[in-house]
Amino acid sequence: MTDNKTPFSLSIEEIGTLLAPLGAKVTGSREEKAAIASLTADSRTVTEGGLFVAVNGAVRDGWEFLHTALEKRPALIVSEHQPTADEFAQIEAAGAVHIRISSSRLALAYLAAAFYGNPSEKLSLVAVTGTNGKTTTTTLLHRLFLSLGYKAGLIGTIENCINTDATPAQLTTPDPIALNKLLYEMVQAGCRYVFMEASSHAIDQDRIAGLHLAGALFTNLTRDHIDYHKTMDAYIAAKKKLFDNLPKEAFALVNRDDRHAEVMLQNCAAKAYSYALHSPATFNARIIERSLSGTLIQIDGEEVWTRLVGDFNAYNLLSAYATASLLLNAGEDTEERRKLLIALSALDHARGRFEVLLSDHCTAIVDFAHTPDALEKVLDTIDDLLPDGGRVITVVGAGGNRDKGKRPMMARAAFDRSTVLILTSDNPRTEEPNAIIAEMKDGLTDSEQRNVICITDRREAIRTAVALAHPEDVVLVAGKGHETYQEVNGVRCHFDDAEELRMVLDK
Repeated sequence: MTDNKTPFSLSIEEIGTLLAPLGAKVTGSREEKAAIASLTADSRTVTEGGLFVAVNGAVRDGWEFLHTALEKRPALIVSEHQPTADEFAQIEAAGAVHIRISSSRLALAYLAAAFYGNPSEKLSLVAVTGTNGKTTTTTLLHRLFLSLGYKAGLIGTIENCINTDATPAQLTTPDPIALNKLLYEMVQAGCRYVFMEASSHAIDQDRIAGLHLAGALFTNLTRDHIDYHKTMDAYIAAKKKLFDNLPKEAFALVNRDDRHAEVMLQNCAAKAYSYALHSPATFNARIIERSLSGTLIQIDGEEVWTRLVGDFNAYNLLSAYATASLLLNAGEDTEERRKLLIALSALDHARGRFEVLLSDHCTAIVDFAHTPDALEKVLDTIDDLLPDGGRVITVVGAGGNRDKGKRPMMARAAFDRSTVLILTSDNPRTEEPNAIIAEMKDGLTDSEQRNVICITDRREAIRTAVALAHPEDVVLVAGKGHETYQEVNGVRCHFDDAEELRMVLDK
């Protein structure tokens, strides 16, 4: 986390009051009215007279860096620790005050919101969570509201946007300081609506605590991030926490076709709404026609042609329509709803989400599918749209230093739905790529493994797939989607699946 100066300031007295719900215990003799105008959770960026929150993180505890922070002579230290006599002497010598609280993560979130003037309260902020569909849904909503003439912001995996001004994203959901700073800048730019991806990590780590939400959307839930959450129950609980904390004036919108929808709504004070393709819901849709160039969908009795491909994108489109209807109070206003549908029909997919590349050589698709369920859905969609005599050639790997349990499941899902399967490297990070591929192959029988091509070099794997393809075939390159890098041994090198495919297809 980095230090962020802000036009706002708080006194020690105000901070103590703000943190009272966390059992704040203030020790020290500094003037309580003194203004504190900087906030950080990084000991290296503490400023003189500023505030340092020693966050007890997943890997390190910020309290370990107390000495580094005190060298900068901050006015205030916030932590979960009761200082020892020696530590307290160091704090006093630096002229600082210490506040002990029960949760450093919550403290940072509350303080960040307060330092930036609680910007979420000036916005209609919607958080979107789920295993799949977050990026596409938030991107659709952002583009939709811009096309309708509203000023709007986007916080997501690919990029953060203030109206049309986009910057690459570092995390799906930023840390509380960066997040509130971004929301503050959106307020300053005149944004009225903001659509934010809420990852399970961010929810669990209280990065979005202290924000005022107009609503929350649940897309679906399948196995993912078990390396972090350890169990599916913990993963589900993280998603549910978003809905548990919604205020009663907000809306809670869930995908009724997902079996976890009702779990999300348990103990939720917000007004509940639902959307579905196959179940009774507040908002329903029906797919009329499918093709590789788009989908014809009926929503609220109106037929809508969209360039988005696949049933999973029909869910994304419907969820965006439902969210917009709730935010704009479209209700029974037929004309208003028709305007939303017309605007939605003009929108395209998010980068790296079922991105179709057409050529005379073959059809190629780039998709972020990096879970077994997402891979199954993408391949099932391709199978439904495959020309007569066409084959599916799949290139896929699995990320290093992440959930190992899904690796054999990824290979199984791909093998069962592909004519040719090429296993390759994804982002191996600090793991050995060939070892990851071997773990993927464990999901197949010995005879099935003999029918799999293993090419560690992802560039060569993509070229091989295209070389094997015929005009009626579809080549799927899955797992990295929008990413423009490959991470090997902690080093990120430029690599873009779509770019690699275009170079081969254009030859």
